[in-house]
Amino acid sequence: MTAAARTAAIRIDARAGVVIAMAAFLGIVAFFWPFLVAPGKFGSNYAPPLIFGVLLVIVLCVVISEIAEGGIDSKALAMLGVLSAVNAAIRPLGAGTAGIETVFFILVLAGRVYGPGFGFTLGCTSLFASALITGGVGPWMPYQMFGCAFVGMLAGFLPRASGRREVLMLAGYGSVSGYLFGFLLNLSFWPFSLDPNSSIAYLPGLPFTEQFHRYLAFDLATSLGWDTGRAVTNFVCITLAGPAVLTTFRRAARKARFQAPVRFDPAPPPIGGKSAAGGNGGSP
Repeated sequence: MTAAARTAAIRIDARAGVVIAMAAFLGIVAFFWPFLVAPGKFGSNYAPPLIFGVLLVIVLCVVISEIAEGGIDSKALAMLGVLSAVNAAIRPLGAGTAGIETVFFILVLAGRVYGPGFGFTLGCTSLFASALITGGVGPWMPYQMFGCAFVGMLAGFLPRASGRREVLMLAGYGSVSGYLFGFLLNLSFWPFSLDPNSSIAYLPGLPFTEQFHRYLAFDLATSLGWDTGRAVTNFVCITLAGPAVLTTFRRAARKARFQAPVRFDPAPPPIGGKSAAGGNGGSP
C-alpha cells in the first residue's frame, strides 16, 4: 500500500467514481450553460441557473452519500467535522476583501494528504457550514460548493512530490485554482449582471466564439483583480503554513490509521478449566 493510500481518509469505490464523473459533467453544464443552451429553450434567462442550482444540490447529496457508503468511518468523519468547522470559522477573516480568501489553502492541503474523496467532501461541507454561519445562503451557494469541492478533489490527484518541491507545487496549484474558481463562479451570474446593450454582456443567440470573447472581456474587466488576490493569498498561505500543516495532517493520519483493517480475534480459551466468568465449573 502506498503512502497516499495509507493516509486517504475516504475510499472511493468504482460506483462512487462513476457518480463523481457524472457530477463533474453536470457541473460543467451548469457553469457553461450560457454557451450551451439555445435561445428560447427556457422562459427566461433566470430559469437555467435556478434549475441547475437545484440539480447541483441533489447531485452533491448523492455524491456525498455514495462516498460515505464506499468507505468513511468515524475517525474520518470526525476529521471532516473538525476541518469543516475550522474552514467555516476562518473564512470570514478574509471576507473576500480585495479577493482575499482564507478557505482554499486548507482545502488544498487536506485534499493532498487525505485524498480526493476527502477533499471533495470537505469542499462541500466547508462552504455549506460557512454559508450558514455568515448568512450566505443563496442561489450562488451550490456553485460555490461545487467549485470548492473540485479544488479539494483535484489536489488529491496531484503527482507525487516531497519537501520543498511539494510545497511549491501545492502553492502553484492554489494560485491556478484561485483564478479558475473565479472564472467559473462568474459564469453563474454573468448573463443577468449587465445591461444587454453592453459590449461585454451576455447576448443569447451569438456564436460560441463571440459569446466566449464577451465573457473573457467581462471576466478581465470585473474579476481579474479579485481573482489575483485569491491566487496570491493561496500562494502565500500554502508557502508559509504548508510545511507545518502538511506535517500535522500526516501525523494525524498515521495515528488515525484510516484504512487499517478491522479484525476480531477469538476469545482466549479458559485457563485451568475455569470459565470466562471466573467460575471453576464445580459446586461452591
